[in-house]
Order: sequence, then structure tokens, then C-alpha cells
Amino acid sequence: MPSFGRPLPGRVPLRWKIAALAAATACLVAVAVGVLVHFWTKSDIRSQAEMQAFNSVYGAVNTYRRTGTLADGATLDPAVLPAALRNPADDERRTAYDKGVDGERAPSIWGAQRVGGPGSPVLAVQVSMGGGLHSLRRLDATMAVASLVALGAATPLAAYGAGLLARRLRQVSETATRISAGDLDARTGPTRGRDELDEIAATVDLMADTLGRRLRDERRFTADVAHELRTPVGGLLAAADLLPAGGTEDLLRSRVRDLRGLVEDLLEISRLDADAELPVHARVPLDAVVREAVARTGYDTQVTVADAGHVQTVETDPRRLERIVGNLVVNAHRHGSAPVRVTVEGRTVRVRDHGPGFPPDLLRDGPRRFQTGTAERGSGHGLGLTIALGQSRLLGAELRLDNAPDDGGAVATLRLPD
Repeated sequence: MPSFGRPLPGRVPLRWKIAALAAATACLVAVAVGVLVHFWTKSDIRSQAEMQAFNSVYGAVNTYRRTGTLADGATLDPAVLPAALRNPADDERRTAYDKGVDGERAPSIWGAQRVGGPGSPVLAVQVSMGGGLHSLRRLDATMAVASLVALGAATPLAAYGAGLLARRLRQVSETATRISAGDLDARTGPTRGRDELDEIAATVDLMADTLGRRLRDERRFTADVAHELRTPVGGLLAAADLLPAGGTEDLLRSRVRDLRGLVEDLLEISRLDADAELPVHARVPLDAVVREAVARTGYDTQVTVADAGHVQTVETDPRRLERIVGNLVVNAHRHGSAPVRVTVEGRTVRVRDHGPGFPPDLLRDGPRRFQTGTAERGSGHGLGLTIALGQSRLLGAELRLDNAPDDGGAVATLRLPD
């Protein structure tokens, strides 16, 4: 039987996916902003150093030409002057970047200009970028700490918000699960979000209303048809019993009895659908009830009791239990192949045949009325398993349909409640 609403093994909750996405987005934004600020600040530090070197050379050259003295830290033809500035044109002020030496000399900007005509010394001014780069490193560290703090604050908030969204989604999922399990009165109601999820919840509720109306109309129609047919079918059966013996008459009686059985099955299903059935509990020996139910079917079926020396007594409705076991045995003979074995073990009754097994759609969706599977699986109205499942729910028992994994065949397992 299918099971709905069970958590998938190894799944990651939605709230943690959203929280991880928010954390990844925050990290990406922090890294992008940090990189942009770093390079923009570094470029600004270099631009300011170039401007300072350019202006300092201008003032130092003018001072040297007037007084012959060096000002603003200017030097003439320094040995460490970058090669690009060693031979400037007359009166041309130029700047160049010096990456320095790690651990010995910080990066700097040089400005240079000749103090006179061709062949005159080159006056140079060096502006260190060490202070600005030190401030840049402090800025990087501050931004990293701020990003970690923001990430630490954003992740719990994202997880909390995602939890609220997941809770609302879970409400819709639980409603859909209850509807699929047969609870046609299940509704989600407003999710207090006023968003797409609220629309989904309203759509699920609308679907449940429509499905409920259609199922109630179908059940009412089934019950009405069964009730209307019961009287004329009873009259037909009485009339058939008055016919003289003969092949045609026996065939007619058989078909009328089949029709009466179909009407009785429809009435039973309609009562189960309407919750009009009430079990009458009694303490009975399980193996005896099972043997009686198998004997009533008239089919050659092997019954095995796992612990024959210990009589397992259960509190249940014996008439309904016989109905369930009888339907399972009849279904196994009609749609499966011999041998059919019934095993009683503890509070579990297992019916197995050796035919082609249950169809995949029946295992996936459960038994459906008037559906008997493929043509080669036999005859019948397709109501036996539906009645067995309904009676099992009424008794609080679990009926599970599977296919045997070894040599094939259908396996129906009935577990009675403790």
C-alpha cells in the first residue's frame, strides 16, 4: 500500500536549504563588496600619492632654482630612482610607481624633473604609500570581521524566516496527505502569509472541496443503486428457485446469485463509506476464526499456524475478520495461482499465492472498485480487496499488499491491533 507524508531518507529540510542559500548570498555579497572596496581604496591611495609626488616635485624644483637648496625631501639623481624617470625631457614632470622591497622598503610613488636644461641633474621626490597601505590592511580586517558578524546574525534570522515558511508548507503538505489518506474534511485554511503559498493552500482546499463533493455524489449513487437493485434481485432469485431443474435454469440461478452478491458488496461498501458500520468485539481464537473463514470459501487452501501449541486470542469482530480473510483467499485463488497458503503468526495473518503478483498501479494507489487488473488475472467485480481494506480500517488493523521478492506471487498481510 502506498504511504504518504513520510520523510524521504537523507533529505535536507527546506529551512536549512534557505538558510544555507542566505548565508552563501551574504558571503558572496561580503566578498564582492570587500574586493571592490579594497581595490578602490588601493587605487585611491596610489592616486593621492601620485598627486602628492607630482606637486612636491613642482615645489621642490622651483625652490631649488631660486635658492639652490633641496626641499620637501627632494634628492638629486638618487641611486634607487626608477629607470623610467632617469632621463626625463626638459621641464617634464613625471611620476612612476616603485613596488619597493618586501620587509625593507614600502611601495612608493616617485616624482622627477630636471632642474635645468639637458644634462642637468634630475630632482626626485619619493612619496611612501606605506601608511595608506597599512590603513588598507586594517580596513580589510575590519570588513572581514564585520562580514562575519553580519553573517552570524543573518544566518539565524534566515533560518527562522525559512522555518516559518517551512511550517506553512508543512501545513499544506499535511492537508494533502490527509486528503490522500481519505480524510475529505481536511483543510489548511488561511496560512496568514498573503502570498503565493496562501494561494496554494486555498487551491488545495478548493481541490478537497471539489473532490469531496464528487466522492460523496459517487458514494450516494452507489448506495442508491444498490438499494434500488436489492428488491428486484431478491425477487429474481426467488423466481429462479421456482424453476425446474435443468442446465439453463441452473445457469440462470448462478447468474442471479452473482448479481445478488454484487448488490450485497455494493451495499457493504456504501455502509463503510458512510461510517455506518460498528464492530462488535469479542475475544476469539485467531487460528480458529481464520480456519473457519478459509473453509467457507470452498477453495483448497493450506493454513499454517506458526505456534500451534499456543492459542493466540484476539479481541475483534469475528464476522468482519472472517470477511477480510475470506476475501483475501478468494482474491488469491481468482487472480493468482496455486498453491495458496495462509499463515497465522502471532496477531498477523498472511495470505500468499504463486501467481503473477499484484499490478504495479494497485501497489502504488491501492485497490480500486471494479478494477481487477489485467485480463489474464481472472474474473470478478474488483470489490473484494476494497471491502477487505475498508473492514480492516474499521477494526483498526493494517492491511498491506506486496509482491513476494523470491519466486513471485501476491502477499496480503493483515496485522491486528494489540
